[in-house]
Amino acid sequence: MGRPLLRVVTCGSVDDGKSTLIGRLADDLGQVPEDERRAVAARAADGRLDHALLLDGLAAEREQGITIDVAHRALNVAGRRILLADAPGHEGYLRNTVTAASTADLAILLVDAARGIRQQTRRHAVIAALMRVRGIVLAVNKMDLIGHDQGRFEALAEEFRRFAAPLGLEGLVSIPIVALTGGNLAARDPAMPWYSGPTLTEHLATAEPADSAAAPFRMPVQWISRPGPEFRGAAGMIASGRLRPGDAVRVMPSGSPATVARIVAPEEDRPEAVAGESVMLTLAEEVDCARGDILCEAGAPLEVADQFEATVIWMADAPLLSGRPYLLKLGTRTVGASVTEIRERLDVDTGGRLATRELALNEIGRCNLLTDRPIAFAPYAESRDLGGFILIDRLTNETAGAGMIRFALRRAANLRWQPLQVDRAARAALTGQRPRVIWFTGLSGAGKSTIANLVEARLHAMGRHTYLLDGDNIRHGLNRDLGFTEADRAENIRRIAEVARLMADAGLIVLVAAISPFRADRLAARERIGEEDFVEVFVDTPLSVAEGRDPKGLYRKARAGQLANLTGLGSPYEAPETPELHLDGTEPAEDSARRVMAYIDGT
Repeated sequence: MGRPLLRVVTCGSVDDGKSTLIGRLADDLGQVPEDERRAVAARAADGRLDHALLLDGLAAEREQGITIDVAHRALNVAGRRILLADAPGHEGYLRNTVTAASTADLAILLVDAARGIRQQTRRHAVIAALMRVRGIVLAVNKMDLIGHDQGRFEALAEEFRRFAAPLGLEGLVSIPIVALTGGNLAARDPAMPWYSGPTLTEHLATAEPADSAAAPFRMPVQWISRPGPEFRGAAGMIASGRLRPGDAVRVMPSGSPATVARIVAPEEDRPEAVAGESVMLTLAEEVDCARGDILCEAGAPLEVADQFEATVIWMADAPLLSGRPYLLKLGTRTVGASVTEIRERLDVDTGGRLATRELALNEIGRCNLLTDRPIAFAPYAESRDLGGFILIDRLTNETAGAGMIRFALRRAANLRWQPLQVDRAARAALTGQRPRVIWFTGLSGAGKSTIANLVEARLHAMGRHTYLLDGDNIRHGLNRDLGFTEADRAENIRRIAEVARLMADAGLIVLVAAISPFRADRLAARERIGEEDFVEVFVDTPLSVAEGRDPKGLYRKARAGQLANLTGLGSPYEAPETPELHLDGTEPAEDSARRVMAYIDGT
């Protein structure tokens, strides 16, 4: 057909008519196969065609009457191919909407004319803006239910225009429609003679996607092919630009220069490849190029950094907290990452910014991120492919959030590690011991501090250099500004882990006695300190025993309603699954201390 594919996402609140719109549009364009029409009509009691069922294929969707998955429909509109995606309207499936919008060139945002613009409408408009969707159609649906009232349509269009203006949404067009009957979809609705703008198909026929081929060449490397010693090919999909043999490129993030030797094809080598094509190419030079690297035009290298400001859309039930470890996947590269600061949360009702220390399910915020190694990237405003990322929960391997890099933090370029003459090995040699961190975790009253005290006393008597970081003692000084919310608990453990790491680097054996109730925070501490130097000791004491001891009277206060968020009662404790040492908290503390000493001496 000659013209590039146009990707369109339909979104809006539940029951605004998204599935009906796509199904009706396909039917009016004569692009519903007859066998599919008969199958859908057979499911209706009266034998009539329910256009929404042409999209809602999942059994759960048919039963609940809502769209859950992202359904797609390819259509031919005025000689150009359009791929329509029906995004879920229910807020519980926000990640599906984000996925659909992340590749869209245009968004059709439906609004029920009778119910008006609602929170989910605004949320989807914000997502479209964040995902850099270039064009927006406000489709005011069900105009028949309000008597095709022109004044109501214009009021809704103006209300949305005022909301969309600060979001930077471009190419906004408002169209009054009746999806059920096809009014103003492929044909004009005679019941609305006052409307003189384009029908939906007329607008889709003139919309154009961004020309990614005009941008500089960039290709994330998906795979390195080595079928034999004479061939080494780099395969991937070209994210932007075009490529020819002889072009000068750079391998990022290393920055190594190279020259394209061949664009390999089954029959004969290709003279050129452009954005959107998956290719395999060879380089003339022997350079280090691996999966996760990005090949880019030599004269337009990507930025490289390990600290960023980004917009994050949170999709997990557990909140996003500063300091928690995640995996960050950008393009074909996956690295460890954590949020160092949550700067603000977006109020989707007003478009305003609110101060916050965490992001809950479906919330959108601006955050600072730190990766465990520098990565090559482009700001999301320049490239969706090289500026968009997902955050993955390290414990469940589920997608927890999606983000868009705004820019690299300036401090990322200004900070450099200062080489020191005296290193960790030299300090350890001076103390004559192996530095490490012994991390005691368990409920309040489990016996962590008692056992850690006994262990330190025995090590000290042996002439070992030690320090005990007790959770309560730390909160009197370094962490006195922190409370007991989940966000504060995460920050508390992050700070303790940083101090413990520095002390171990100084050559000490560090004992940490802290409840540290969440696995994610203990995992972050382990990774920050180092797997080889981190010893997790689980003091496993039943809640009834710990509460019976209650040395600080905390359980009594919690039972009396005077203390919220006490671990084990008001806040959960996530027991270690594979600790290095598992102690029975009901046995004498001296016995537990001997077991810890035996482990230290034996390793």
